[in-house]
Amino acid sequence: MIGPGSAALLFAAGVVGGMINAVAGGGSFVAFPTMLFLGVPPVAANATTAAALWPAGLASAVAYRRDLQSDRTTILVLALASAVGGVFGAKLLLVTSDQTFAKLIPWLLLVASLVFTFGSRLSRGMSGRGGVPLAVGAVVQLFIASYGGYFGGGMGILMLATFTLMGMTHMHAMNGLKIVLGILINGAANVAFFAAGTVVLDVAAPVALGAIAGGWYGASIARTVDPEKVRRVVLGFAWLLTAWFFVRALLR
Repeated sequence: MIGPGSAALLFAAGVVGGMINAVAGGGSFVAFPTMLFLGVPPVAANATTAAALWPAGLASAVAYRRDLQSDRTTILVLALASAVGGVFGAKLLLVTSDQTFAKLIPWLLLVASLVFTFGSRLSRGMSGRGGVPLAVGAVVQLFIASYGGYFGGGMGILMLATFTLMGMTHMHAMNGLKIVLGILINGAANVAFFAAGTVVLDVAAPVALGAIAGGWYGASIARTVDPEKVRRVVLGFAWLLTAWFFVRALLR
């Protein structure tokens, strides 16, 4: 059992992570290292982060429910790709040892940080080029979902870039679809994580409670704050975190 101080720290990480996910994405940059700091093994920390932040997606989805504008066929096809990819990524994580995953963490964080840094430029560069076929978007979404089930950092921005590639332009609608598909990806992965007993429940609970509050509040204020300013703060923290993990790996 975790103590009151650790529970309070995890709850705060959940609140911040839920808000960040709703406004700009990147909540795992807060929750995941907090769990590692408290001594949760790397694979379990990653699985527990996915499980704990999942309720925040539900809260945000309710707030964005009126913004979904994609046609039903597009939503269903992307949803299927998301669920399949989420399970595949989770299964891959579960056969990865803690030692191997610990070595991968700096590189996974580097990939996520690069996506956060250049993802919006990629989306802007794709704008106005027309939409690729749904089948292409589904294949890309399958790969994104597999990455999301395995680690997930930067997954939201990758999805937004894919939606832009498919010809979508309404930002709130894209955010709503991103949140719904993220729920499916992490939900499918969570089924595998819970079945394998990888989720640390007493760690996940305070993060989940905080994430629900943060996700709801973050989605509610998303239209009143500048997401770019939030993204810059997340970016700064992400690069500091990435550098710290690389330095720690070199000193071992």
